[in-house]
Amino acid sequence: MIQGENLHKSFGDLHVLKGVNIHVQAGEIVSVVGPSGAGKTTLLQLLGTLDKADEGEIRIGGKRVNKLKDKEQAEFRNKHIGFVFQFHQLLPEFTALENVMIPALIAGDSRKVAEKKALDILQYMKIQDRLEHKPAQLSGGENQRVAVARALVNHPDVVLADEPSGSLDTQHKEELHQLFFDLRKELNQTFIIVTHDIQLAGLTDRVLEMRDGLILT
Repeated sequence: MIQGENLHKSFGDLHVLKGVNIHVQAGEIVSVVGPSGAGKTTLLQLLGTLDKADEGEIRIGGKRVNKLKDKEQAEFRNKHIGFVFQFHQLLPEFTALENVMIPALIAGDSRKVAEKKALDILQYMKIQDRLEHKPAQLSGGENQRVAVARALVNHPDVVLADEPSGSLDTQHKEELHQLFFDLRKELNQTFIIVTHDIQLAGLTDRVLEMRDGLILT
């Protein structure tokens, strides 16, 4: 479902990715591990069309996304890719409900439809009683659940998560990890997770180890 072939990326004289190949099937939860500077986040940014590879090809659902024009990439990203970051990246001036609605509104849904989709996923996340709270009024675990809801609101093909539990305490970390597997079980959701968390990596279907710009396993 997701294929990256011979991906290269340099920043000036620094060759970060040196011919990475990655294949992920629909419904898989795959973790990417390795030391800082190995190229994990750069790989995630390329797969998410947030940056462009210098060389290589990326296909998501059979579509050659790296060949799309900037506007087409933005539209594809909005509808087919969800993102979860270490620090939830919620907009502080908006409520939980409004934060989750934003990708649906960008996709062209009416406010009524976007609100219904956001409510449904927030209820699934069991935080429907916090709809009108802004990020500063929520716990770290609640904010990250809102961030996951935002990532899922457009029913993406894949969720790309970059150290999603890195800022959470043990209890909220375990709850978030369980949530990923619940979403895979109930929605067949695909995840690619960059993590330093050995516990999380050990739970995933496959562990891909990166070192010096290459995937070793």
